[in-house]
Amino acid sequence: MNKFNWLDADVIGVLLQETYPETDPLTVRFTDLHKYVIALPGFDDDPAKSNEQKLEAIQMAWYDEWKDNQ
Repeated sequence: MNKFNWLDADVIGVLLQETYPETDPLTVRFTDLHKYVIALPGFDDDPAKSNEQKLEAIQMAWYDEWKDNQ
């Protein structure tokens, strides 16, 4: 399995869409999004290195995936 980190927003967006296909990403709080990301298989980064900008990029990448599947 490939490893990824906080900067891999597009990869994380795809994985979150596969894991939570029924969830509208715009309804997810950043605190929950953080938990979802660090729980993904292959996540290989320091959980403390996240920030609002990185989480927002992940949320938007997930949202793009989610829209494409509606």
